[in-house]
Amino acid sequence: MRRREFLGGGLALSLPAQKRKVNLLYLLADDHAAYVMGCEGNRLASTPNLDRLASGGTRFAQNYCNSPVCTPSRQSFFTGQMPSAAGVTVLRTALDEQKPNLAKQLKAAGYVTAVFGKMHFNRAPQPGLHGFDVHMTEVAVRKQWGADIRPAPIPPEIRTKPVWRPFQDPAHIWLNADKLPYARRYEDMLGTYIARQACRFLEEHRSEPFALWVSFHEPHSPFDFPIEDRDRFEPSQFSVPPVGPEDTWQIPLIFRHLTPEQKQGIIAAYYTSVAFLDRNIGMVLDKLRSLGLERDTLVVYMADHGYSLGQHGRFEKHCSYDPALRVPLIFHWPGRVARRVVRDLTESIDVTPTILDLLSVDPLPVMHGRSLRAYLEGRRPAEKRLHIFSQYLENEEACIRTARWKFVFCSGRRRRTDGYETEHPTPGRYVRLFDLHEDPEEFYDVSSRHPAVVQQMEQLLLERFLQTHPERDGVDGRMDRREAIEFFLRPRDA
Repeated sequence: MRRREFLGGGLALSLPAQKRKVNLLYLLADDHAAYVMGCEGNRLASTPNLDRLASGGTRFAQNYCNSPVCTPSRQSFFTGQMPSAAGVTVLRTALDEQKPNLAKQLKAAGYVTAVFGKMHFNRAPQPGLHGFDVHMTEVAVRKQWGADIRPAPIPPEIRTKPVWRPFQDPAHIWLNADKLPYARRYEDMLGTYIARQACRFLEEHRSEPFALWVSFHEPHSPFDFPIEDRDRFEPSQFSVPPVGPEDTWQIPLIFRHLTPEQKQGIIAAYYTSVAFLDRNIGMVLDKLRSLGLERDTLVVYMADHGYSLGQHGRFEKHCSYDPALRVPLIFHWPGRVARRVVRDLTESIDVTPTILDLLSVDPLPVMHGRSLRAYLEGRRPAEKRLHIFSQYLENEEACIRTARWKFVFCSGRRRRTDGYETEHPTPGRYVRLFDLHEDPEEFYDVSSRHPAVVQQMEQLLLERFLQTHPERDGVDGRMDRREAIEFFLRPRDA
């Protein structure tokens, strides 16, 4: 980036700190893959609001989640700790109420805190829980939505989606292969209601420092969108990703019978849900701007993890392939955050230390990530990440990714309970190594040809566990490296 381009964003970085605390607007999506955004060069993605946000700030194009499943990922970057250390490694675990987290830290620093939408805390919402003054998450927001909204009738000739019953109905139904809208108009949708609640909060708290989480359900399956959007995309526009020659055995059984046409319909439904998400994000950003709060507010956009849309025959996350791990991450703060795209490797646990650093708030007692502030100020970091680390303990699986290599280690002993069982549910220990320079689609395992690289990746994997796992002292000195890794792969959630 040229110096004058950075100056065009406003060189307020060198000015004295503002007297007023800087607000935080934290926008979250569920299952939004980084590659489904216009700013990623995807010409089919309809994300004008996210694209504008990215063009006015810093987009991290190589950001990876630390767990490819909702609850562990969310509680990891919320606490700033790896999932094993946060105590949440499987979907249904509730975050310990005593755990330090970003909201508690900001509340203690004088912010009024609020959350609207999906957070996967797995506890009944109540004021004060996890540091939120206003706490309207899943159950509460749906209940209030039902009480406040009297939906307009839907014309009988418009076909809408059935009740969502994942793993009970065939996959083409619960993945919305028919690209059916939710039986509501845009004005009456839950996502729209969440955005409106956020706008109301901004109006009511414009004069005091706030930290607001707005967490949308989209584009999680069944890929909700209103009836007005039902014709936005034609399924035939989309190509179905090819399945690799080594993929057959590991394709989850539930996806085996999807036809090419059904896969196209699923992809079209997902893209439509992303467009609906973007529209509601635009509503919140427009409100921030209209209230004159944009220059006093740090905006962060990210998702909990990515999503596979047919890559390797899969339509989910729950694995270590890049489409499931790579996550959108955008920081926006006019005059304070550089306008640029960063292509160095970053991890989602870097987000919390970055926010606290930018807002001049004390760090959390334990943080496994590192501040990205240097990137946001247009500088080179003192040390950049040379690899990312992610874990999916439901399958006793973890991975290391560098610029060139993707390494996956799996015990192969745990019969997974997430619904994505393969024809070999307990195949035994295996490793995979992909050369991303030669094989960016991760089709060919070359572990047998590069034993030295495998050893290096195993050592990196073990070191990350030893640096962050709360039971690292339990490693028996008689264990070899692979046995020690498997010790850490077992879920231990309370």
